[in-house]
Amino acid sequence: MIIGISVALILSSLLMVLLVLLHKGKGGGLSDLFGGGFTSSFGGSSVVERNLDRLTVITGALWLVCIIALGLLLKP
Repeated sequence: MIIGISVALILSSLLMVLLVLLHKGKGGGLSDLFGGGFTSSFGGSSVVERNLDRLTVITGALWLVCIIALGLLLKP
């Protein structure tokens, strides 16, 4: 059971990094350093961006559940 949760934690961590990198930079900060300062003419939030936000939140919740589960299972 611990191995399964550990694998889920690793996969959710990698997916979280990928999803965060897919987000569009809002300007300022480190996103400008890596070319994220380019402003597009599309105003507002598109359906793709909202779905990406939802998927990122769900992945973050799964990651948090895995962390708490491992913490409870590995507690001495």
